[in-house]
Amino acid sequence: MSLFSAQFKNINGSDTYPLDQVIYRSSVDNSLLEVEHDRKALASKSPEEWKNLFANRRLSFKPADMSGIWSKREMVLPEIAEEDIITLQEGFTPLFDGSALAKEIGMQKLRVKLCGNSHTGSFKDLGMTVLVSQVNSMIKNGKPIKAVACASTGDTSAALSAYCAKAGIPSIVFLPAGKISTAQLIQPISNGSIVLALDTDFDGCMQIVQEVTADNSIYLANSMNSLRVEGQKTISAEICQQLNWHVPDTIIIPGGNLGNVSALAKGFDDCLAMGLISKKPRIIVAQAAAANPFYQAFQRDFDKLIPMKAKQTLASAIQIGNPVSYPKAERAIREYSGLVVDVSEQELADAAHRGDRFGLYCCPHTGVALGALEKLLQNGTIAKDEEVIVISTAHGLKFTEFKVGYHEKSLENISSAFANPVFKAPAKIGAVMDILKKEMTARRR
Repeated sequence: MSLFSAQFKNINGSDTYPLDQVIYRSSVDNSLLEVEHDRKALASKSPEEWKNLFANRRLSFKPADMSGIWSKREMVLPEIAEEDIITLQEGFTPLFDGSALAKEIGMQKLRVKLCGNSHTGSFKDLGMTVLVSQVNSMIKNGKPIKAVACASTGDTSAALSAYCAKAGIPSIVFLPAGKISTAQLIQPISNGSIVLALDTDFDGCMQIVQEVTADNSIYLANSMNSLRVEGQKTISAEICQQLNWHVPDTIIIPGGNLGNVSALAKGFDDCLAMGLISKKPRIIVAQAAAANPFYQAFQRDFDKLIPMKAKQTLASAIQIGNPVSYPKAERAIREYSGLVVDVSEQELADAAHRGDRFGLYCCPHTGVALGALEKLLQNGTIAKDEEVIVISTAHGLKFTEFKVGYHEKSLENISSAFANPVFKAPAKIGAVMDILKKEMTARRR
């Protein structure tokens, strides 16, 4: 029997539910749920005991220990049997030293958490390993779950399909037709999901998946299911661990459905409760201006969420007009001295490709966060000597069309300031050297 325990709890009330119950909202008032841990039990170990345990697991070759999420399993799903865990060795992603980029944009300390360096190429793996592991355990214990389903703008579907494929659980994916990259579309197809491309946007897909999962025989995998937060929140602990349990000043994270910022704050809450850290960072959410309902609500001091019809954006994974995790995200911003900023398509495209010049390979969503950083530096909201971490949510390889279009200068309404052309030349040393001399001189830093 585990010393540690967790349950679902209403974010606005006191009603609770076991984690093996198929439930996504409070049966009392329909509020979102969160996973509530016994933090008193977690605090029964000293901070040094936790740090040593996490450090030792980092050196282990046990399957659970090789995962950044399951190496911290007491603060994730403390009661799950290890044999029920479905892991693809997610987490433990690099903390990229962005000092060269920092110098370029006029600041001192910048790191980029490369959450896209994961099995399916995005941070969604971190939450999906938890959700699918719990479903796997529930099925083994007799729950009549036939499949797991999600609405997605790409990355969630890839993660769900991969983890369900490994677990042997059928998966169902609803995608907005024509609104995701080829790389994102082919992942769930390749993993054997039932894939439906609907003639609507993400919010329309979200409505359908909630109807499909209403009878509880098909399990809902979207971020309104708070199990996913438990995996995503380990980003916070992992950053602190990589910094020798030091807390940065500011973290910038792109936001769409807003489960990610909710998770980030919850992870720091856990670390504080366990005595692993002693202060909070400031959390900043970056949105694309074409899909910015959270930014608009922030501008009105969070009076309420006004859903919008999200316009097309290069940052397709956050092209969401009615984010289901809004209440949790609002709380996170309020409790972490945060703010919300939006960036234009031009700003996000240039910021992503400026980052690439310094060794990154940014997805457009990381471009949103980097664009917000540049904007906030310029207006003085972020000081030049602040220690900042940008959360990179996906790998740039999933967005080849975005990369090619930028460098070929074919993206609509985008002027590609950092485009890098391919030079065509005859196979003659003189012509080659002429190009090299000119370009090498121009590119000296």
